[in-house]
Amino acid sequence: MWTLAGQGWWRGRALAAWVTEAARKGLLWPHLAPARGTAAESRAPDRCYRSADRKEKIDMSCFPVENTRNFSIIAHVDHGKSTLADRLLELTGAIDKTKNNKQVLDKLQVERERGITVKAQTASLFYNYEGKQYLLNLIDTPGHVDFSYEVSRSLSACQGVLLVVDANEGIQAQTVANFFLAFEAQLSIIPVINKIDLKNADPERVEKQIEKVFDIPGDECIKISAKLGTNVESVLDAVIKRIPFPKAHCRNPLRALVFDSTFDQYRGVIANVALFDGVVSKGDKIVSAHTQKTYEVNEVGVLNPNEQPTHKLYAGQVGYLIAGMKDVTEAQIGDTLYLHKQPVEPLPGFKSAKPMVFAGMYPVDQSEYNNLKSAIEKLTLNDSSVVVHRDSSLALGAGWRLGFLGLLHMEVFNQRLEQEYNASVILTTPTVPYKAVLSSAKLIKEYREKEITIINPAQFPDKSKVTEYLEPVVLGTIITPDEYTGKIMMLCQARRAVQKNMMYIDQNRVMLKYLFPLNEIVVDFYDSLKSLSSGYASFDYEDAGYQTAELVKMDILLNGSIVEELVTVVHKDKAYSVGKAICERLKDSLPRQLFEIAIQAALGSKIIARETMVVILPEK
Repeated sequence: MWTLAGQGWWRGRALAAWVTEAARKGLLWPHLAPARGTAAESRAPDRCYRSADRKEKIDMSCFPVENTRNFSIIAHVDHGKSTLADRLLELTGAIDKTKNNKQVLDKLQVERERGITVKAQTASLFYNYEGKQYLLNLIDTPGHVDFSYEVSRSLSACQGVLLVVDANEGIQAQTVANFFLAFEAQLSIIPVINKIDLKNADPERVEKQIEKVFDIPGDECIKISAKLGTNVESVLDAVIKRIPFPKAHCRNPLRALVFDSTFDQYRGVIANVALFDGVVSKGDKIVSAHTQKTYEVNEVGVLNPNEQPTHKLYAGQVGYLIAGMKDVTEAQIGDTLYLHKQPVEPLPGFKSAKPMVFAGMYPVDQSEYNNLKSAIEKLTLNDSSVVVHRDSSLALGAGWRLGFLGLLHMEVFNQRLEQEYNASVILTTPTVPYKAVLSSAKLIKEYREKEITIINPAQFPDKSKVTEYLEPVVLGTIITPDEYTGKIMMLCQARRAVQKNMMYIDQNRVMLKYLFPLNEIVVDFYDSLKSLSSGYASFDYEDAGYQTAELVKMDILLNGSIVEELVTVVHKDKAYSVGKAICERLKDSLPRQLFEIAIQAALGSKIIARETMVVILPEK
């Protein structure tokens, strides 16, 4: 009885396997067989992918280092990075081809609302090229200058980039900045001219710009339309031909770089890792080079574009790793992971991000302090470029002083706190970090350094205590049509900028380079630039150190009492105009009272501007 049952079971399994295989090859129902040359054919080998179709684990040993390519897509804002990523996902069968595939890798609510990429996202693509199966690890990066730290981190896990340029707008400021990030990292650069389907597209002009500005031959440019899918397949072919495979060895001890991480309340920290050497699998004991703590690996896998568990990850591959890290401080971006009792030389990691803008953040209700603290810790794990300092205020209570890479970065961080953690906060006026050189040995001993950094204007030292003040400066790049050059030069001069260079990148586009005080561009410069140039000019900046400046601390007084939260630091020449503007704005926004309120701006004991809120008595 047992034998017959066993034979019946075996025959049933064999028949089922034969039917499945015959159906797949189209022998039973030819009209259902996958067409030649489609995404179905470009998938990984059967033994690798059959398990993935059944929601089982992919065998990553099918992809040796020689058949692995790691690359990023970099470009200026709105030049079509995410759209190109969507087409590549469709072409390799990672997602089904539908009309709803828009910004598939932009998973955050804030990204979909604003239509911009905020977080770099990874996807592993399986592609068949000339009879060989390739693993292509794609990282889609943000284009805005405020998220350039995301780009530089992503490039550490790559050997090449696709530099996407709009066929209509041509090279923009962030295109130049991202090119040099990739160039300095010594990555292979493949220029891609996108949006050739547009009515005003001029790919030949853009080709000449690329040749002149980046010294890349025009015949290396690939002309595509990511929206329509025109010529996108040649991009994948170029990735395989022109980007080198990673220099990694499976036989060496494990060395994995954590280049990004997120926090899941059930599974703990999910680390995105690039394996430079070795192999990692579930059950392995790994050690963090930063904390020296030991963890057991619970899960490894690739993003395709959603999480797809695998048996192992091998040298040269990019994936995710869950190892039971429950505390957000345990997962440091830039950390090196290695196997227990097999220590290795830690990888260089990342240069820490330098905050350009500081703002105070306080809970609306002090009873929400601990919840907000937890939310900020979890969000800074996912956005490591934010710098956090504890702070307190007489009016607003306990809070933090947060450092951001720019105003948009600050807005997005605040929006993510609201959307992802339901946290309501009060943000103070953004300021930039100043420096002061102390004058006496007594003060140097008190502060333990001669040069102090001031991130809170209320703590700005008096002139009698310092020999000089220093303000941060940035090297700004503006690319604009030449008809707006005069207006833009006047705007830059009004912002105390010094011109460094001017170059025509083609017959009617100019690239200007200026040295700006950071304080002059941080709030409304970008808006002014866009309105002056009818939206055609683009702007990017990079840190250029500090310079001596005549700075003064300006107090805002309400009925003679200083309001600490409104204290600001300004250049001496602009003190009156800034003070007058703040007083006028406060007069319009403060609620009326049954008594007069004097709103004053003061430099020390000298009042430089005043507005009075008069009493409005009810009519009899």
